Amino acid sequence: MSLRGANNSDGSYDWTGAIIDSAIMGAITFLSALGGMTAVGMPTSGSLVAAAIAGGTQFFITLAVKRQLREPE
Repeated sequence: MSLRGANNSDGSYDWTGAIIDSAIMGAITFLSALGGMTAVGMPTSGSLVAAAIAGGTQFFITLAVKRQLREPE
């Protein structure tokens, strides 16, 4: 996984790799948030929703970083 994403040999952006990398990071965040909330005694449906929000947010943040949506300094 590269921080800046990757280009295909024809110069187009590698969306497949970026989405897979983002999904992996989102899943890690989801599972760690859910595990952490369960470990402290919060196994409710609310913790499942909170973990899903955290995982989804991480997915889109990783995808945005890979697409370099921020102007270079």
